[in-house]
Amino acid sequence: MSRIAKLPVNLPQGVNATIAAGTVTVKGAKGALTLPLADGLSVAQKDQTLVVVVAEGKATNERVAAAGAARANLANMVTGVTKGFERKLELVGVGYRAALQGKNLNLTLGFSHPVQFPVPDGISIETPSQTEIVITGIDKQLVGQVAAEVRAHRSPEPYKGKGVRYAGEKIVMKEGKKK
Repeated sequence: MSRIAKLPVNLPQGVNATIAAGTVTVKGAKGALTLPLADGLSVAQKDQTLVVVVAEGKATNERVAAAGAARANLANMVTGVTKGFERKLELVGVGYRAALQGKNLNLTLGFSHPVQFPVPDGISIETPSQTEIVITGIDKQLVGQVAAEVRAHRSPEPYKGKGVRYAGEKIVMKEGKKK
């Protein structure tokens, strides 16, 4: 079994796990998340820990890898229902703005039209300033996917660095034309 899959996932105070046929549901203060398990995998609960188990005689490379992925996903679910996840985006460029209107994120990114981005369920988006976007939620994958979709509307270009970037992201700048 993989080194990651062997590690137990600790359940903090106030977090409950329900193990059903082929699924694990983790409930906490911020909400509930469900993880479907791959074939040949199961999860055992011992006291306040969860352990991923590969079925006897079925430990192929794919199942061992799936066991490590399932353990990592369980740990992310526990973190999500207790603390939540957050991604910050920055808009860099003259006239680049973001504003939240109802369930839509309005982006002005230098196009001839404003970009409307519908906010999916389970995600909350805030705009503390016109050039900052904060995406929060309990599902790590969904938070990252929404951040990537917003960034894809105008990813940073390598000459001036204009575009939507993750907070703290370093853009490798190219040298411009020489005379």
